[in-house]
Amino acid sequence: MDKYGLIGYPLGHSFSIGYHNQRFADEGINAKYFNYEIASIDELPKVLNLNPELRGLNVTIPYKEKVMQFLDYVSPEARAIGAVNVIRVEHQGKKTVLRGYNSDVIGFTQSIEPMLEHHHKKALVLGTGGASKAVSYGLRSLGLETVSVSRYERPGTIQYDKITPDVVEEYNVIVNCTPLGMYPNTEQCPQLPYEALTPRNILYDLIYNPDETLFMRKGAKYGANVKNGLEMLLLQAFASWEFWNGRE
Repeated sequence: MDKYGLIGYPLGHSFSIGYHNQRFADEGINAKYFNYEIASIDELPKVLNLNPELRGLNVTIPYKEKVMQFLDYVSPEARAIGAVNVIRVEHQGKKTVLRGYNSDVIGFTQSIEPMLEHHHKKALVLGTGGASKAVSYGLRSLGLETVSVSRYERPGTIQYDKITPDVVEEYNVIVNCTPLGMYPNTEQCPQLPYEALTPRNILYDLIYNPDETLFMRKGAKYGANVKNGLEMLLLQAFASWEFWNGRE
């Protein structure tokens, strides 16, 4: 039986394990998906050695960037993004070859593209982690200019206290790539001038639990077009399967 799995820390509630195991059952695929919660990325070789049946892995927080040092191949797209969330495990004789890809960018762009209109030309990307890099890359591939928002002074970013009503009017697509608002901390949200939002704004939240975050509720209150990350998750899970099975 082939094995697939998820590495990250902490894992807690995982969408991937339920999705993939249900798919394997529905399609009669002789495989099982497991969670591999590792406290350090240095434990990855141990996971591989103990599970010679592994054919593929997903990678989540905090290892999307750190995992790249272990890979034999990184796709040009994942290298440009600077983050990997899909690994294909190939067994070539006694050698194990790890190939890295990014399905976040595929899931995100396919999910947000139908929402975009001609006046959506600039975006704020909240957060600076691996997912935010994929989102920024995806938005730029769709023709939008992006600026990352950080809590700290970092090159090429702006800080939350600098986001004025004029900024959200100009950067009228806002994507939350932070965990703010995720269950169980559902009464948190990024610090933004929500009262300045209009129906010309899109607020997209990568969080999918709860279905409607406080970030989304506040946006909807002022007429913004809002969406959560569930569709992105489904699309990137489907893309993961394609990468595991030979799509380059």
